[in-house]
Amino acid sequence: MPRKGKRAPKTEEERLLMLQHKMMAEEEQLRKKERLLNQFLKDKLAKEERNSSLNLNKINTQWRTILREVKAKELRKDIEILSQTFERVVDCKDSVIKSLAKDLTEAEDQYAYALQGHLHNVDELIALQRSRLAYLEECYNEELEALTKEFETERKMIVDHHEKEMRYLQDVYLAMEQNFIDTEYEAKLEFQSMWDDLKNKNLEEKHFLRMQLESTVEDLWRRFQEALKNYTDATEDRKLAFETLKTKDQKSSKEIETQMKKLQKIQDSIALLRSKILVHTRENEEQNQHIRVDKDLVHRQLQKLKQQMNVARAEARRNLAKLTWESNITLRALKKIVEKGDLILRLAEICRKFETEEEKVLPFYSSMLTPEELQEVEQNDHEEPTIEFAKLIENYTGLENFWKRYNKVKLEQLSLQRRRAQLLETNEKLRHMLKQYLDGISVSDEVLSQLNPLLIINQRSNIPLPHIDTSQKPPIYNVIEAAHVASRTL
Repeated sequence: MPRKGKRAPKTEEERLLMLQHKMMAEEEQLRKKERLLNQFLKDKLAKEERNSSLNLNKINTQWRTILREVKAKELRKDIEILSQTFERVVDCKDSVIKSLAKDLTEAEDQYAYALQGHLHNVDELIALQRSRLAYLEECYNEELEALTKEFETERKMIVDHHEKEMRYLQDVYLAMEQNFIDTEYEAKLEFQSMWDDLKNKNLEEKHFLRMQLESTVEDLWRRFQEALKNYTDATEDRKLAFETLKTKDQKSSKEIETQMKKLQKIQDSIALLRSKILVHTRENEEQNQHIRVDKDLVHRQLQKLKQQMNVARAEARRNLAKLTWESNITLRALKKIVEKGDLILRLAEICRKFETEEEKVLPFYSSMLTPEELQEVEQNDHEEPTIEFAKLIENYTGLENFWKRYNKVKLEQLSLQRRRAQLLETNEKLRHMLKQYLDGISVSDEVLSQLNPLLIINQRSNIPLPHIDTSQKPPIYNVIEAAHVASRTL
C-alpha cells in the first residue's frame, strides 16, 4: 500500500485528461480574451463613430457658417449686378417695346394704306369694267339702232317701190284695157262693116237664088213651114229654152273670153311682178344674209367679250383667293416668327441672368485671329464669291455677331461639360477614398466580408499572403492615408 503523503504516479489517461482540461481552460481563456477584445473594439468603434459624427457636425457647422458668409457676399454682389442688369434690361425692353409699338403702328398704317390702295384699285377696275361694258352696250345699241333704221328705211323704200310698181302696173293694166277696148271697138266696127257687105252680097245672092228657086222654095217652104209649124209646135218650149240658153251661152262666152283675156293679162302682169318680186327678194335675201352675218359676227364678238369678261372675273377671283391664301400663310408664318422671336427673347432674358459682368459689358468678344489672318479674310471678303453657297452665306453677314455669341456659348458649354466630367471623376475618386477611410475606421459585416489589410484578428489578416520571390526586389508603394487626403480635400 502506498503512503498517504505522496502522490501515486500518473497514468496516461490522467495525463491526457489533464492536457485536455488545460487546453479547454486555455481555449476558454482565449474566448474570454476575444470577447473582451471584441467588446473593446466595439466600444472603441462606437466611441470613434460618436467622435466622428460630433467632429463632422462641428466641421459642417463651421463650413456652413463660412459658406453662408461667402454666399451672402456673392448674393449681395449678384443682387447689385442683377439690379443694374434689370434696370438696363428694363430700359432695353422699354426701348424695344417703343420701337415695336412704333413698328406696329407703321405696319398698321402701311397695311391700311395698302388695303386702301388695293380697294381703290379694285374699285377703279370695277368702274373701268363697268364703263367698258356700258360703252360696248352703247355701241351695240347704236349699231342695232343703225341697223334697225337702215332696215326700216330699206323696207320702207322697198314697200314704196312696190307700191309705185303696183300703181304703174295698174296704170299699164288700165291703159292696156282701154287700148284693148278701143281695139275691140275698131274690130267690131270693121266686123260690122264686113258683115254688112257680106249681108248685102248674100242678099243679092239670095235674091238671085230666090228668083231661081222661088218655086222650089215655095214648095219647100210650104213643106218646111208645115214641118216647121209641126216642129215649132212640138218644140216651142225647147226652143224658148234653147234661145234663152243660147243667149246666156253667148253672154257667158263673151264674159269667159273677157275674163280669159283679163286673166291672161293678169297672169302676164303677175309673172312680171313675180319676176320683179323674185329679183327684189333675192336682193333682200342677200341684204338680210349680210345683216345676219353681221349680226352673228356681232353676237360672236359679244359672246367672246362676255367669255373674256367671265375669264377675267374668274382669274381675278382666283388671284384674290390666292392672295388671301398667301396672306393667311404669310400671317401664320409671321406669327410663328413672332412667337419664335418671343421665345428667343425669353431665352435671352433667362441666359442674361447667367452672364458674367465681362459678358454684360462686352457681349461680343474680339477676334482671335492674327493681323495677317484678318487681312486675308478682308481680301477674301472683297473678292467676288464664285460658289453659290458662298453667295448665299454673303446674305447672312448681318448675323456675324450672333454667330460670335453662339460660338462662344457653344465653346463654354463644351468647356463646362468637360469640367463637369472632370469634377465627376474627382468626386468619384474622393467618394472612393472616403469609403476606404470609413471602411478602415469602422467594423461591419460588409467590412468583415471584404479584404481589409487594417483588420487583424489574432495577429492574422484576412488578406492572403502573396508568394514572395526572393530573387526579385519587392515594389515600393507610396501610401497616403485616407484621413489625411480627406482633411486636405475638405
